[in-house]
Amino acid sequence: MDSNTIQQSAAYEKEKQLNRQIEAYWDERSTDFSKLRQKELKGPCAPAWQAYLKKKLPAERELKILDIGTGAGFFAILLSKLGHKVTGIDMSADMLHQAKQNALVMDCRADFRKMDAQELAFPDNHFDAVLSRNLTWTLPDAMEAYRQWRRVLKAGGLLLNFDSDYGLTAFSRKEDQADVHANIRQELVTECNAIKEELRISTHRRPQWDREFLCSLGMEVEVEEDIAPQVRVDKEMHFDTLPLFCICARK
Repeated sequence: MDSNTIQQSAAYEKEKQLNRQIEAYWDERSTDFSKLRQKELKGPCAPAWQAYLKKKLPAERELKILDIGTGAGFFAILLSKLGHKVTGIDMSADMLHQAKQNALVMDCRADFRKMDAQELAFPDNHFDAVLSRNLTWTLPDAMEAYRQWRRVLKAGGLLLNFDSDYGLTAFSRKEDQADVHANIRQELVTECNAIKEELRISTHRRPQWDREFLCSLGMEVEVEEDIAPQVRVDKEMHFDTLPLFCICARK
């Protein structure tokens, strides 16, 4: 085995180990994370998000939508209520359990599957829209993820990605009970920081990097630098102070 093959094999194993670590992290956080999303679904954030999504998505027809990193099913539930056919995927089995329970409580239909955002098991040109929220900053290979997301979009399909530039941020434990990250154990905060430091995407400044990479894939890209004032409207919930950008890319 030559040196290049050995290096590639080592890099592959490192990424797989990092994926396993990330999956275990979100498994452990799934119950508390779901409670946060339930609070959002019951408050003013849900209609604010629905209004924003309706503005971006094609109107007056049912869409086939892929919700990547669905977590506790927040987007899947909102989009289902708007009349769309939604598939939500996540690599965390415990998160998917929460998503299924939340959809049941909210009387919504969605297809939830365990899947890696970087290795989609869907055919080419399959979805009208692909969207994701606060996921790309956690991915070992965001470039491959974007390639996969573009691949499964139909011609003219829309990619919506909502995220923040967490790369230079050091997470800390929050004592404020209104904070969306309140009472996360210090061990988990430390682990989250350690994982983030291992990810290549943490070295990029965003959303500029995302725009440039998606353009290199031949997509038409528009960016809104901060949509937080439009969707984080619940005064009872204290969200991150970093801008929440929206990347809108058409295939």
